Amino acid sequence: MTINPGDVAPVFSLPDAQGNFVSLADFRGRRVVLYFYPRDNTPGCTKEACGFRDIYSDYESRNIAVLGVSTDGAGSHAKFAAKYQLPFPLLCDSNAEVATAYGCYGLKKFMGKEFMGITRSTFAIDPDGRIEKVYRKVKAETHAAEILADLPDLSPELKIKN
Repeated sequence: MTINPGDVAPVFSLPDAQGNFVSLADFRGRRVVLYFYPRDNTPGCTKEACGFRDIYSDYESRNIAVLGVSTDGAGSHAKFAAKYQLPFPLLCDSNAEVATAYGCYGLKKFMGKEFMGITRSTFAIDPDGRIEKVYRKVKAETHAAEILADLPDLSPELKIKN
């Protein structure tokens, strides 16, 4: 399945590290950055999560929610979030149902081995629940800043009016 800008974002309800369920519907009327990452505590995923952490106040000031999703369990998410002081929810997609719905779960190759997993991808979702932008080729180190830089182009109402 391919998700494109303009599509209605697939709905979901997933547990966070504390076992509380978080749904896309909880953010209706608010912009959401939904990012899928392969694994907690791996080099690229740590760089990406810390990138969001480091400019999280900029996301908050624009009323943009950030949600991270992987197939890791609650315990792993809790340790990862605590270790790196991540201020946003990490959601547990243990059966990869949500990642599959967003088209970012499938066969991967790494060091000569093939396995099923999440492909690093991010979706900017508008306040009405539609996909604004899709990021498939993500550079973990600069990704959070790239999205923030793109959002004014996606949302003219956020631009300062003179």
